[in-house]
Amino acid sequence: MKATGIVRRIDDLGRIRRTMRIREGDPLEIFTDKDGELIFKKYSPIGELTDFSAQVCESLRKSAGGIAAVCDRDTVIAVAGGARKELLEKAVSPQLGEIMDGRSAYRQLTGGSTLPISPADEKFCLSVAVPILAEGDVLGCVLFVTPRGSNPGGEVEYKLAQAAALFLGRQMED
Repeated sequence: MKATGIVRRIDDLGRIRRTMRIREGDPLEIFTDKDGELIFKKYSPIGELTDFSAQVCESLRKSAGGIAAVCDRDTVIAVAGGARKELLEKAVSPQLGEIMDGRSAYRQLTGGSTLPISPADEKFCLSVAVPILAEGDVLGCVLFVTPRGSNPGGEVEYKLAQAAALFLGRQMED
């Protein structure tokens, strides 16, 4: 276990949440060990479907070509069609977080602004992003990704992402 160096009393100001990037209402897993230590870990419901999400991405790639990805609220959990090294397990950008918070689909227009997938990556941008909703909660997002400067995805990618997001959301509800 790695110490963070942070020692704080629990308060109502949200300082621990902000420091640890935990939003109000985020689920946490709680672990204990034999020495009485408590370990809190952010829980990602869609993370439980990582292998399944990878298969969905591969199906999207085969159907539409290009790069398909699935992310949870914090990181990219599956990628198919390239950019794996640049995107897999990377934090999502604040812009992508805002798309998820807004609960509406995003589609890049030709010549429109380019939104990053991850703050750590400059080579790729969002073409299509559709939030995954289950029981009213946003669990993540289905993405189509394009290299910066290339043409964004079209109607096919948009419809496929919508169907995949709906499917993954239903899987989480069952």
